[in-house]
Amino acid sequence: MSRDLILAINPGTTTTRCALSETNATGLTVVAERTLEHDETVMAGFGSIADQLSYRSDCVSEFLSTEMAAGDRLVACAGRGGMLTPVPPGVIEVNAQLVHFALYTPTYHHASNLGAPMAASIAQQHGVRAFIVDPVSVDELPPVARITGCPELPRFSFVHALNIRACGRKLAAEKGKKLSDLRAVVAHLGAGFSIAALVDGKLVDSSNRMEVSPFTPERAGGLPPLPLIELCYSGAYTKAQLLAKLYGNGGVFAHLGTKDIRKVEAMIDEGYAHAELVYDAMILQIAKAIGAMASVADFNLDGIVLTGGLANSPRIVAALTEKLSRLGEITVYPGSNECLALAQGAARVLQGEETAMSWPVQPLAEVV
Repeated sequence: MSRDLILAINPGTTTTRCALSETNATGLTVVAERTLEHDETVMAGFGSIADQLSYRSDCVSEFLSTEMAAGDRLVACAGRGGMLTPVPPGVIEVNAQLVHFALYTPTYHHASNLGAPMAASIAQQHGVRAFIVDPVSVDELPPVARITGCPELPRFSFVHALNIRACGRKLAAEKGKKLSDLRAVVAHLGAGFSIAALVDGKLVDSSNRMEVSPFTPERAGGLPPLPLIELCYSGAYTKAQLLAKLYGNGGVFAHLGTKDIRKVEAMIDEGYAHAELVYDAMILQIAKAIGAMASVADFNLDGIVLTGGLANSPRIVAALTEKLSRLGEITVYPGSNECLALAQGAARVLQGEETAMSWPVQPLAEVV
């Protein structure tokens, strides 16, 4: 029996997660999902992230050849959005300009920038449309949220918008509401954290990955500025080394030498006091950030959502529930479910429920 399928592509540093979702009368069903592992030595042989495009696209094509049966057809491809300039929320159709921007002039260099070019490459082979959905540069901050005490350094939005908005839609549906009527705090807890306030469905504030974010399994989060400035001028580190301390080699890893929270929990069970202290500090900072985002919503919440990989830990969920249950009902959507969220975005466009934007996209500040 033939199936209409949407391909989702979510590239990470040494992995590419792929999923095929079937479109039918009742919605979308994920029928195949796989994390393609890329050997670190192979990836180190590429001069840049852009140079990985053909290699990774071939890996995805191999995934399709094994998972698509005779008669199946792709109807769309959706890739992770990557590090773009500020954009409104929603779906953006991939064109040649977006591919070039993502590969060669992104805001930051990261493997996620390959999502749009890979989606375009596979889509071209199958004669279908390619999209990205809610990239991390979705920026709905109102002017009041951008002001800092240093005019040269305004706040900006860099947030796990894809999973946060997908969780918002899910919670709104369970509450019998539209996303545009939802007031919630969503805490995406993975390798990086995004703790965001959704007010009337808009991402009006978030902890941002490097501003006031709690430290994470691999990221330093918000740091005291004066000691950080002293460290920058100490001569002990290069710029690249300092960036690595902040992003990739910071957080739990810097303290305990592992990014795997399951191993940290095992250390605690074995009586390692320092591991317990670091773990408790991370949970305390998460709870403080959720409380701060609740204040943005005037403590008038439909609920608090815990999501991302760390939401698979009963220990973390129990600790946060104990601290936060007075603020609102706690709902847990473990994992990121980003491939399904990508497919859902593409499906909304195909079904006429949403109109895809064209690149380049004006940020909301310019639209207003």
